[in-house]
Amino acid sequence: MDVQSYVRSAEKQSSLYKRTLFVVSISQIFGGAGLAAGVTVGALIAQQMLGTDAYAGLPTALFTLGSAGAAFSVGRLSQRYGRRAGLSAGFIIGGLGAIGVIIAAVINSILLLFASLLIYGAGTATNLQARYAGTDLANSKQRATAISMTMVFTTFGAVAGPNLVNVMGRFAVSIGVPSLAGPFILAAATYISAGLVLFIFLRPEPLFIAREIEATKQVIRKNENPATSGHLNKRGILVAAIIMILTQIVMVAIMTMTPVHMHHHGHGLSMVGLVIGFHIGAMYLPSLFTGILVDKLGRTMMAVASGVTLLLAGFIAALAPGDSMILLIIALSLLGLGWNFGLISGTALLVDSTETSTRAKTQGTVDVLIALSGAAGGALSGMVVAGSSFLTLSIVGGSLSLLLIPVMIWYHRQNRIKD
Repeated sequence: MDVQSYVRSAEKQSSLYKRTLFVVSISQIFGGAGLAAGVTVGALIAQQMLGTDAYAGLPTALFTLGSAGAAFSVGRLSQRYGRRAGLSAGFIIGGLGAIGVIIAAVINSILLLFASLLIYGAGTATNLQARYAGTDLANSKQRATAISMTMVFTTFGAVAGPNLVNVMGRFAVSIGVPSLAGPFILAAATYISAGLVLFIFLRPEPLFIAREIEATKQVIRKNENPATSGHLNKRGILVAAIIMILTQIVMVAIMTMTPVHMHHHGHGLSMVGLVIGFHIGAMYLPSLFTGILVDKLGRTMMAVASGVTLLLAGFIAALAPGDSMILLIIALSLLGLGWNFGLISGTALLVDSTETSTRAKTQGTVDVLIALSGAAGGALSGMVVAGSSFLTLSIVGGSLSLLLIPVMIWYHRQNRIKD
């Protein structure tokens, strides 16, 4: 690969940018379906195997915890060997974890289930890290839009996944596998497919080319103005991490216990799949518009919008009657939308605040914190509901999201003082 030909040619850079977005977007269709499987039935498998609600949030906590370790590894792999190596390895490992969940369900092994869920989390981490690949060759006014384009394609798989719960359940039973493990058959196939798409088609390596382009620009800037040099915006990295961590905690906590809450009010798997399908659709489908809004209105305004939307979602979920499908769909859709606002504004701010020489590693580290916060939200959600109620969980979660407002006011003021 002639890297310098890309450095010298704006036309080749634009072509590679579009190709990278296309390949990553195709992989996200598969990755979205794999992600949706565990979200939809993970808590129900634990409830069935353990016979209690108190630990129903544990599967989400486990595969989210597993995604933390995977985020660190995928970030380091991507930093050293490129996005292609890091992302394809993460997806394939996630697929192997899904196979482990299927085997655990067949032999009724709790220990294997928990271990496999940790490994399955690699797919979740990789699905999120893929959003960064599209930004490597994007300029500052394209970054949020690039992030959003890859997330839009995640919608196709993510919405289809929950709505295939019954189909995959029947298929699983037909081959001697418990019905709740059916969606993990889909997850195994789609995660491995996503990894293969990236491994075969993500060439040439966008991160390495972006690194060379930035190095060349820095040399030019340094020659023109020796006092100018690249730097990390540590305040921007911190605030970006806070945005994504808070939105992840709130979203995971409420989402995790919604299937259990619905199950207690007599809703079947198809109804659970419908609500989660709307939720995941709202997490990803608005992304294209969100990206444009983040690029046009700014990271700060959309982060505040995230906090307000999550607050509204929490209160509607808390006050909705358990048998009201319409209100549950509205609440979970707003929950997904608020997460979408936070993730895209936070990711764009993180890319703004880093250099290509260390970007993948920093992104991986921040995603570890996001995953750990999600694990905490998933684990605590079951305990809160068991000790109190779904209403309490929803109100506390929604209220927590309001912390984004003072954080963004502080960040905005600090930037204004600096300027």
